[in-house]
Amino acid sequence: MPLSDNMRGALLMMASMAAFTINDTFMKVLSGDVPLFQLLFLRGILTSLFTGVWAWRLGVLHFRLPRRDLGLIALRIVAEIGSAYFFLTALFHMPIANVTAILQSLPLTVSLLAALLFRESLGWRRMSAILVGLLGVLLIVRPGAEGFTLYSVYALIAVGFVTMRDLVTRRLSRSTPSMLVTWTTSMSVMVFFGLAGLGRDWVEMDVRTWGVIVASSVSIIAGYLCSVLVMRVGEISFIAPFRYTGLIWALTLGWFVFGDWPAPLTLIGAAIVVCSGVFMLYREGQIAKQTKRNG
Repeated sequence: MPLSDNMRGALLMMASMAAFTINDTFMKVLSGDVPLFQLLFLRGILTSLFTGVWAWRLGVLHFRLPRRDLGLIALRIVAEIGSAYFFLTALFHMPIANVTAILQSLPLTVSLLAALLFRESLGWRRMSAILVGLLGVLLIVRPGAEGFTLYSVYALIAVGFVTMRDLVTRRLSRSTPSMLVTWTTSMSVMVFFGLAGLGRDWVEMDVRTWGVIVASSVSIIAGYLCSVLVMRVGEISFIAPFRYTGLIWALTLGWFVFGDWPAPLTLIGAAIVVCSGVFMLYREGQIAKQTKRNG
């Protein structure tokens, strides 16, 4: 029985989330063994080579872009560098499920800031879902509680940078190829962390360490590939909620690989964030369908 476009899209979205979470797991495995800047530089070499070849095969490896988009891409690169540093620093010092749960608030923060900065429509139902979801984030972070650390703040800063990245991406012209943006971002992150690591101690790596870095690179490349393919099939309103399966992977891998399991309040907060995000995505899908019918 052939799969529908929606089911193919859902499977691709789940595969993308699994690949990104597996990449995070590999990176966390190396925390304490290899400096962060060295890890990001070496992983960046492999991802830049792959995305560069991909962009070349698609015929988009050029810079004939609108001047406005060049500035937006530069801003996106800054956001990507900031999110990589703060997210991975938090990941190295916190349970993977906790960090992943905080990042599940991204659809909420992106919609909220899009409404505030770009005056995009945001009804009271979606606004209520955003506020409830942010309360869920507070349950995960629990400022002032015994388990609260600086790295919880780092995870929140990472959410801010990723939100900035996604908002900038939404402002890019349709004529600007997505793979070209991905490649320039990957190259820039690689160069930045390579230069930033010059004044720091680098460690020698054994076969196991190299293997984990290669596995991490393969995982993140698979995540990129699936995330691009998923935009070409099915209805976004149906597919988008499956992004939250990344939290299931984070819970499973965090327990299996690191022996971590979140506190009950963290799980409750994560559930609130996920439910709020799914409801908001559902409402956006309903509004899009209604607009299409009226148009």
